[in-house]
Amino acid sequence: MTSSSLSQQVQSLAQEAEVALNAANSLEDLQIFSTQYLGKKSPLQDLFKALKDLTPEEKKEIGPKINQLRDKLQAGHDHKKKSLEKDALDTKLKDDWIDVTKSYPQRKGSLHPISHIQRKVEEVFFSMGFEIADGPEVELEWNNFDALNIPQTHPARDMQDTFFISTDSDDPKQNSVLRTHGTCIDIRKMIEKGVPIRTIAPARVFRNEAIDATHDAIFYQVDGLLVDKHISLAHLKSMIERMLSAIFEKEIKVRIRPGYFPFVEPGLEIDIWWEYTDKNGTPRAKWLEFMGAGMVHPNVFRNCGVDPEEYSGFAFGFGLTRLAMMKYGIEDIRLLFSQKKEFLEQF
Repeated sequence: MTSSSLSQQVQSLAQEAEVALNAANSLEDLQIFSTQYLGKKSPLQDLFKALKDLTPEEKKEIGPKINQLRDKLQAGHDHKKKSLEKDALDTKLKDDWIDVTKSYPQRKGSLHPISHIQRKVEEVFFSMGFEIADGPEVELEWNNFDALNIPQTHPARDMQDTFFISTDSDDPKQNSVLRTHGTCIDIRKMIEKGVPIRTIAPARVFRNEAIDATHDAIFYQVDGLLVDKHISLAHLKSMIERMLSAIFEKEIKVRIRPGYFPFVEPGLEIDIWWEYTDKNGTPRAKWLEFMGAGMVHPNVFRNCGVDPEEYSGFAFGFGLTRLAMMKYGIEDIRLLFSQKKEFLEQF
């Protein structure tokens, strides 16, 4: 083969390859082009093999032309490959794109009934100048019992009523329990900030009780404390009536009876006149025990570093769980802690 004929083949192959490259409109077509014009059995490789029959001078003339053709074809191939890959990716993104707001309408979650009633209670008390307080669920035995004038012999400290975490020490400030009420949070705040003070503590509490339709070992309470000069039971009664009327959105009658709680003196039981409709649709009404309250015991003030001769105040506590059941007509407390969607979706 002469150098002139080989040179013509180089030109012819360049033209043919350019047409084939322009016609490759997919990655599959480009793969075929690569095999036909850049592969081991391609005409390009035949041109390199034909160089061996040429003289050294002819090789110097034709060899660079073949190399230039190879580089040109490889560069054209690579450029076309990047372009086709970009087009393929753009097409895939366009085809796979989903407008989730259109195809899958958003479904908003809802608040749990306990959260509903807690927010309402906090809103009412906040409007009366109360601070919303929080504290640890694992509490010192002293904060939970001793500071509140609950003696060592009180039945509430028995193992069947309290979940003790540690009882190794004779010092109640070294032992710990799962808090049995939220009043210990109010005590922490009074020790920390001093008096006067207005605070409520919505709290999850723990008591070692049997579980049934109206009782659970884990439930929610709201415990409150108001301490200032010249505070009386009249302030307590007015606050309770205002709170209940706001929660139930109607006037609520209350009844006050004597009661006993170690951290208040006198202690009071607060009943409310509860009007409801039974399962048969018959209107009913009865006095329903709702909360415990009373004037803060002087010993509690002394335990917290407050002078009982200068300050007075009242403490109160009611079940947030029970309030939710009354507000929304829930008959079984266990529903509040279940995973039943048909129940929870009502709220």
